[in-house]
This record gives sequence, structure tokens and C-alpha cells, in this order.
Amino acid sequence: MTAKVLVVDDVPVIRKILEAKLVAEFFEVIVAGSGQEAIEKAHAEQPDIVLLDVMMPDINGFEVCRRLKADPLTSHIPVVMITGLDQPSDRVAGLEAGADDFLSKPTNDVALFARVRNLVRLKTMSDELRLREVAGLSLGLGATADPVRDAAALQHAAILLVEEDAAVIEVVRQTLGRQLHLTVATNDAAARQAVQDRDWDLAIISLALPGQEGLRLCAYLRSSERLRQMPVLVLNRAGDDKTLLRAFDLGVNDYVARPIEKAELEARVKSQIRRKSYQDRLRQTMQMTVQLALVDPLTGLYNRRYLDSHMTAHDRAGEGRDAGTLAVMMLDIDHFKSINDRFGHAAGDAVLRQFAHRIRMNVRGIDLAARYGGEEFIIILPQTSADEARMIAERLVRVTANEPFQIGDGRELSVTVSIGVAVRALGEAAEQAVGRADAALYRSKAEGRDRVTVAP
Repeated sequence: MTAKVLVVDDVPVIRKILEAKLVAEFFEVIVAGSGQEAIEKAHAEQPDIVLLDVMMPDINGFEVCRRLKADPLTSHIPVVMITGLDQPSDRVAGLEAGADDFLSKPTNDVALFARVRNLVRLKTMSDELRLREVAGLSLGLGATADPVRDAAALQHAAILLVEEDAAVIEVVRQTLGRQLHLTVATNDAAARQAVQDRDWDLAIISLALPGQEGLRLCAYLRSSERLRQMPVLVLNRAGDDKTLLRAFDLGVNDYVARPIEKAELEARVKSQIRRKSYQDRLRQTMQMTVQLALVDPLTGLYNRRYLDSHMTAHDRAGEGRDAGTLAVMMLDIDHFKSINDRFGHAAGDAVLRQFAHRIRMNVRGIDLAARYGGEEFIIILPQTSADEARMIAERLVRVTANEPFQIGDGRELSVTVSIGVAVRALGEAAEQAVGRADAALYRSKAEGRDRVTVAP
């Protein structure tokens, strides 16, 4: 996977060496020689990842990282801090500044390329969600960064540790157990049962489990549609680059080398949980945006766009099969214009909402109800005969007429509905069945309303 990499270092020789290494791996490289230049180029170039030196003359790397992460235009860009400082406190300071990873000079090429490719992969996965968030924000959905929400995510995070070494388990408990909810599984079977029983905010998996169980578990999590979004941090023996590379190829998010440095483990765990909270918010915004695109906001039923797509899909699925088991029901509220004229549009909206609720309460889970337009509604009923469709339609006529509608200020209004029903004939498109149901609806209107007509 290629990407655009911003290399930031005040020493020209180091910039050239990193640039040459990355170009040889087919990355596009841009460079900056100071903290201020790095911030400006991050805004202008929108790189996929930033490799950032800590020790610079104008603005140190920690401050550059904080500024990039605080800016909505650059906060999504992964930052790897590269420095000659090798104390655990320095790594923790970088992670707490918002860095996604921390490498010491001289850089290990295996670790460098693994980190870059992994972080670019994760960024690519979230970029589409970010685009959806932009659309959602334009519709009033989504939210900006919320420290209170992020703190709550950390406080309530559920972490699964998969490790058999009692000493390592105790170190992780001492590090995380005071603040986070930690559960331990000592083997692959127990871990697989745990991930089926509940959802987790993070899995910490030892790569030292016998028989490569750790790698197999990573592969299992990434192959599951339900589990593949769960962050995975692995515990790896220092110097075992081969196993670590295989883990990154399987899609793990991060690693901590053994023996474990407690402060680094805590910082990396919190970084993963914050990222998951951010991506969960992006997905929630995307789901709300999709819902707005497909659901009628007044009634909560599907809209015409979704209905058309659904019928097209139904036609494709029914090719070569018996298509006569699909029933279509067209519904129209009687004299609806007079309701708006006499009582106002607010009363008309109240009638539409309550009528939609009665539809939902009186159709099956497999049926699809949509607002067709104005006061017209449509219900698609799969695996339904003409007699069954008539029975459901007549029930809707009764529940509409028998209970008055509330239109505000304590006022009640009696409302009736006319319905036309058609069953799709063999070889007939769903849209043609809709047309016949619509014709049957007009016959119900012509014959006095408040009734059901089934198309021949």
C-alpha cells in the first residue's frame, strides 16, 4: 500500500536518508525542516502520515503533534514520532501528545515500514467515514471533539487480555486494572468464547502463546465481520520482527515489546481506545446520514428512494423463480386535503405520523412499509397470497377507522383509509404490480372509500 508521507527533521542528512528509504518502498515523500513548516505542509499537502522528529529548534515535535491533533483539518493524520530520546518517559510523552506511534533513532527499517503501512491502512479505513461525517455535519448530525465523551470511553472501556504467563498478567493488571475493566483469557478457546459473549473495546493478545495461537486469534478476529473493527494490540518479544510483521499483515493495530514498560502500555492502550471512540462516532454519524437518505423524516417509514431500490433488488432476486408470492398494497388517507384545510398542516402531520405508527403495528417484520408521497403509502408483502394481503388490508382499514386520531389541543378526528391490493403475476415486474395496486386503490375511492379492493 503506497501513501504520501511527510518527513519532518531539522537535519538535512536524516531527511535525505528517510526520504530515500521511503521512495525505495514506493511511497510519495514530502519533507519539512522545522516544526512550523511541518504544520504548514500538513495543512497544504494533507499527507497520509507524518514522521516527526522531536528535537527541533523552533517548535519541538511534542508541540507540533499537539497542534496537528488539535486542528480538525489535520487531527485524523497519523503521527509517528522519531527521536534519539530512548527513555520510556519520552515515548509516553509522545503518545500523550497525540502521537500514534514512537520510534527511536536509528530506526529499524522493518519496524518503520510496518508502522507506516499499518497506520496508513487504518487511516484509509476511516477516511470514507470522515467523508460521510462531513455530509452528516452539513445536515446537523455528528459532533466535534468532546473530551468528556472521550474520558467516559476510557472509564468504561472493556479490555480482553489473552495471555498465559502469570507474571505478564499481573503486570497488565497492575497497569490497567485500576482504571479500566480487564478480563483475562489464558488460551485461544477461552478468548474465542469471550469475544462471542460480549463486545470489547480492545483486545491485548500475546504472540508468545503456544502453537502460534496468538496469530491465529488475530486472524480469526480480522476475518469476522462483527469483530474486525475491534482494536488489537499485541505483546511481542523484543527483536522478534518476523512474528511482528505477520501480526501487522493480519491487521493488528499496535504492539508493546516484552518486557513490558507499564507507562508505555497504558499510553498505547488509551490511544487505541480513544481512536475506537472516534471511529465509533464516525460510524454512528454515517448510519444517521444513511437513515436520513432512506427514511421519511415525518413518518419514520422508508422513503420513495429506498422503495425503488428495494423493488429493483426484488426483481433481480426473483428472476427465474415463481414471482407470484409478492403482494403490493397501496394506501391513501381519505379526504386528507380537507384535514389540512380545516385544521392546519400541523394536524395533517399528526395524522400522517399516527397512521404510519398503525401501519408498523399491523404488518409483519418481513413487510416493507414506505411513504409513497403526500398521504399515499405503500406496503410490500413478500410470500403473501391475495387472501392474506386482503386480510392485512382489511385490518388496517379497521384500526384506522375505529380509533380517533389526536390532532392537538385535545381535539380528535375520525379518519378512514382506502386500499388497493395486487399480487405480482409470474414474470411481472414489481413496478407493474404497483401500478395495478394503484388502479385498485382508485376503485376503492370511486366505490365510496374506507374499503379494500383487490386487483384481478
